Amino acid sequence: MHKYEMIVYWSEDDASFIIEVPELPGCMADGATAVDALINTEQAINEWIETANSIGREIPQPKGRLMYT
Repeated sequence: MHKYEMIVYWSEDDASFIIEVPELPGCMADGATAVDALINTEQAINEWIETANSIGREIPQPKGRLMYT
């Protein structure tokens, strides 16, 4: 499992759980259950990193839990 922060929420419009990965721009996934969404997000992170590597984009180091005020 990756160590990037993930934000999980329920979307009424999509009738599914959505997970966003703020440290990886545009990286997100969904699923019918929170577990499905997490599995799909792990795959999306893998693909995000693979694509970043292939185009020479810097891959951010996980910062862990981000604090908001």
